Amino acid sequence: MNGLALHERPSAAASWRIALPHSAAAVPVARALVRTALAELEHGADSDTAELLTAELVANAVEHTTGDDPIELVVQLLPTGCQVEVHDPDPVPPGDLTRPAAGREPDPWQEHGRGLLLIRALSSSCGHRPTEKGKAVWFRLAAVPPQGRPRPA
Repeated sequence: MNGLALHERPSAAASWRIALPHSAAAVPVARALVRTALAELEHGADSDTAELLTAELVANAVEHTTGDDPIELVVQLLPTGCQVEVHDPDPVPPGDLTRPAAGREPDPWQEHGRGLLLIRALSSSCGHRPTEKGKAVWFRLAAVPPQGRPRPA
């Protein structure tokens, strides 16, 4: 290699796909998978942000879809960052994911209504796509060079 290497990125992609129960119990399992995947591979994406946004996607899938069909979590670690997808059986796209509705700011006194705002604000990109069995909602986070990452306590 010529020149100074400022940081190393994973050279190959890695991915995980797991079926989660259609219940609130899926949220901590999804967070743990993302945290473990990023830590084990010493990946450059921000783990705290990835966990938070994953929790929002899974919680939305549980809350806004019906039935007992499992929710599927797909985590892809790429040299440029990570992508997390949550597949659910409802083909209806999530409202306000890629752009906020005009005049509809989240109410600061309500428990709900800020998840999609967080995903839009904290991810490098996000969206949704139809699948054979419903839809996939996703976000991407860019890798952060080691000198820009917080140090563990």
